[in-house]
Amino acid sequence: MNRIDRLRAHTPYETDFAQWCAEQGALLREGRLSDLDRENLAEEVESLGRRDRREIRSRMEVLIAHLLKWEFQPGHRCHSWQASISEQRIWIGNIVKDSPSLRRYPAQIFDEAYGHALPVAVRETGLKKSHFPSEPPFTSKQALDGRFWPGGPLSMDDFLRD
Repeated sequence: MNRIDRLRAHTPYETDFAQWCAEQGALLREGRLSDLDRENLAEEVESLGRRDRREIRSRMEVLIAHLLKWEFQPGHRCHSWQASISEQRIWIGNIVKDSPSLRRYPAQIFDEAYGHALPVAVRETGLKKSHFPSEPPFTSKQALDGRFWPGGPLSMDDFLRD
């Protein structure tokens, strides 16, 4: 939508979000700032930053759960765990690359993410919670390092199963 009819009523935010977004974008491009739905537009812009934080948090939890499984169930290591670990690292790295102000965020939420990942690892491995350390056995920096694999270096045996 390139132009917004000056006489037509604007679509309310609550009625049709996609249409509202198109109209707000067109109003911005036309420089019609007084016609903008400023309150809702400001909230949507702020939510974009929160979305990146939620994405990092979610991916850190998945990454930690898989690193725990990798370390504490070495006999079950498989391509899918390796792929998931690598994928989470890449996604987190890309988000931080696009938003450098979030560079420290993974470390800031690491302990909380560990607390959320631990029950997942317990459930998915079938091991008792006491089998896992209450504190993370690796750092956030290690978790994000593509060369770090808990429990020792990768071997060909790690990839013969799946």
